[in-house]
Amino acid sequence: MKFKDRLKELRASRNLSQMQLANELNISQSAIAKWELGKTEPTASAIISLANYFNETTDYILGIEE
Repeated sequence: MKFKDRLKELRASRNLSQMQLANELNISQSAIAKWELGKTEPTASAIISLANYFNETTDYILGIEE
């Protein structure tokens, strides 16, 4: 599974909008939208923030492990 799909899946599992997640992580909603569309990739610090927020490993967030 690719990062963009994993992010959508994790966000949906918590019933969060892109805006809600953006507010939780203190980033822009447009950044999340671009990540989910595969137009851009997150920074290392954003990946760590996502992993911490969703209580998952960075490898899981990135789609490296299942």
